[in-house]
Amino acid sequence: MPPPDPRIHAVATALPPYRFSQEDVARRAAGLFDGSFNNLERLMPVYANAAIETRYSCVPLEWYMADHGFAERNSLYLKHATDLLERAAADCLGKAGLAPADIDTLVTVSTTGIATPSLDALLMERMPFRRDTQRLPIFGLGCAGGVLGLSRAAALAQATPGSRVLFLVVELCALTFRRGDRSASNIIATALFGDGAAAAVVGSDDAASGPAITAWGEHTWPDSLGIMGWDVADDGLGVVFSRDIPALVRDELRQAAETYLATQGLTLDQIDSFVCHPGGAKVIDALEDAYGVPQGSLAHTRDVLRDYGNMSAATVLFVLERTLASSGARRHLMSSLGPGFTAGFLTLEEN
Repeated sequence: MPPPDPRIHAVATALPPYRFSQEDVARRAAGLFDGSFNNLERLMPVYANAAIETRYSCVPLEWYMADHGFAERNSLYLKHATDLLERAAADCLGKAGLAPADIDTLVTVSTTGIATPSLDALLMERMPFRRDTQRLPIFGLGCAGGVLGLSRAAALAQATPGSRVLFLVVELCALTFRRGDRSASNIIATALFGDGAAAAVVGSDDAASGPAITAWGEHTWPDSLGIMGWDVADDGLGVVFSRDIPALVRDELRQAAETYLATQGLTLDQIDSFVCHPGGAKVIDALEDAYGVPQGSLAHTRDVLRDYGNMSAATVLFVLERTLASSGARRHLMSSLGPGFTAGFLTLEEN
């Protein structure tokens, strides 16, 4: 008899304390970058065109007006990432009716800072997880980490029937802003990125309830390493992303998704709901084209981008939380894109 499909007991999200309006960020950016670009007026509309109204940050807006070294940034990352994970984990466990001691494995995804000991080890000093809890920290997946990390959690739960896995993801994207970086990519990043965390309990125990994770997979395109990632500099991590991402999504994602679904005997027409990492407004348009759904169909994806911006790997869990709370759909396809250049897929079935 095959092992049971792992199920999602609960999903929870957490946000840092500082809430920024896009208008305030745009005004600050205009003053900061004035005189630094010959084509600043051409770049400034990116703030209005991003389809973002508000974002959240672990530091106040004034922090971004000064220079900061990598050591300071990473110190802030360790403190605030652990704080957010603690809140998300406690909320998620509460929703699932579980205690930290009920968790067998922690899977933690983050790519916006360096932590050794890892974030899950730091969290174990704050919450009473069992001392034999297994830990899997994952770095480097970027925006794809929400789906790929949840896939790893599902695989671990399925491999040990009866076990419970707490999946954690936190990204403090805004901390990576470098005031001296005058690249167009840096300006675009200031219009897109925010901070956030999420958690999900995945179980294969007899009492497991919630949507079943029936399959997962990924596709990495050749010769695509330069599309997305970090450029490590003395003062921090500089964002790298290609302007060609929307075109790549529109032209090539559908085939990758169809190949993934074919392994389950499914087609895109049999998917009731798409739970997508938003990326940006143009990426959402491209996702709707790729999946063959009408423009505006990815409502939860658009709403999360509007309310929180792009929180890298955490964002798709915010979309999932809204989807599960309001959707009557039976079969969901989760997807996200990240460095590699890689697409992550995951299939959810609701009873």
